[in-house]
Amino acid sequence: MGRHGTTGQDEAHGPGVTGTPAAGPEAARVPDPGAEGDASGGGLIAQLRRPPGGRDARIMLLAQLLDRTGTGVWAASSVLFFTFVVGLDAGRLGLMLGVGAVAGIAGSPIAGHLAGRFPVRPLLIACHLLRLAALCAMLGVSRFELLLPLVALTHLGDRAAKTLEMLFATRVAGERRATYQALSRSAANAGYAVGAGLAAIGLAVGTRGAYEVLILGNALSFLVASALVWRTREPRGHRRLVTPARPAEGGPPAGRRSPWRDRGYLRFVLLDMPLNLDDSLLNVGLPLWLVHHTDAPHAVVPAFLALNTVLVVVLQLAVSARVRTPQQAASAVAWYGSFLFGACALLALTPAHGPWAASATLLGAAVLVTAAELVRSVCSWELAVSLAPHGARASYLGVAGISPSAQKAVGPLLLTGAVMVTGPAGWLALGAGVAGVALVQRRSARRRLDAALTAPA
Repeated sequence: MGRHGTTGQDEAHGPGVTGTPAAGPEAARVPDPGAEGDASGGGLIAQLRRPPGGRDARIMLLAQLLDRTGTGVWAASSVLFFTFVVGLDAGRLGLMLGVGAVAGIAGSPIAGHLAGRFPVRPLLIACHLLRLAALCAMLGVSRFELLLPLVALTHLGDRAAKTLEMLFATRVAGERRATYQALSRSAANAGYAVGAGLAAIGLAVGTRGAYEVLILGNALSFLVASALVWRTREPRGHRRLVTPARPAEGGPPAGRRSPWRDRGYLRFVLLDMPLNLDDSLLNVGLPLWLVHHTDAPHAVVPAFLALNTVLVVVLQLAVSARVRTPQQAASAVAWYGSFLFGACALLALTPAHGPWAASATLLGAAVLVTAAELVRSVCSWELAVSLAPHGARASYLGVAGISPSAQKAVGPLLLTGAVMVTGPAGWLALGAGVAGVALVQRRSARRRLDAALTAPA
């Protein structure tokens, strides 16, 4: 969730669709031929059987499911592996994770740059095999100096793979990419849940051999995913880049194809960073606030992730069906700010004493964080694609992928170093700040989309 140099016409539609304009500002004027099917074509299972993009989409979704299952295993066990098996202290472990997060930031633009020049399938396979090699090497390495670059490579490959999957979807799914994104999110969350469950079995055993089996299981998921990607067909439009005769979708002038020189798109990417904070709130903010500021039982912490996983799997498709055009995506950004502000307000109001009241309040905040995530996954995806010019979409989406990576690196530090230190006031300030950024993003995106609609042909 590839793109190679091509004309704007070829890029946005998948195999078997010809002469259909890419979903961009024009989508507000041209009805989406798959919209009714998205909304009423059946439930999640039925949509997974007939995803936008057909056979190739089904294979890619299965590859993502297996990939995320392995990632779920790794996410649930890696910290304990490095602590109890490798023997790293908290300082070196924190440095390792920080370096990994920085490497992840670089993964997206690198993938986007390469996808503008080479076919996406071998690039994605290379990312899977890179992570496979790095994980296998960890089993024979115990020195911190050697583990550091291996962890960095896994994070870089992970973010690069996600960007290439996104680029693949813009080609294969065409105008129904929002539906594909919903199915991708549902498959990914199901994979994370299965992976966490498998990791729990290994962690219960707790031996070095059990940890090694978990790592090998994650490596195996990359191997199978790469084999599945090999079975797909290269998305249309992988020829050398052909510059369109006019600006597309509010993009920069035809002679300026670099996203790094497009101030409007860079503004979108910059504003999108705080609009990814739901991830840190769910994984860092809620657990730490429960542990250090309430007497709610610690058993509630797994309930946050379980609730989030279930709601995303069940509701993502329905939410995506309500956001079919770039203008709707821009408008829905405000809902993200509202949901996140509500979650922060509940955290600020969580009673310090009374386990039942605190648990109920925190679970309510988890529901609102999940609602923000459901909206964000649709809006960020659609706007990142729609605001990019057709002829340079690969490099643009690579830059857009910096937002979630940067949030993963900075978000936890913001929560632990500033918000939680100031208590309830910090939560309210954070919620108000994100809500304000959401309104600015909505206005900025609308202007860029409207400018594209009124631009002369």
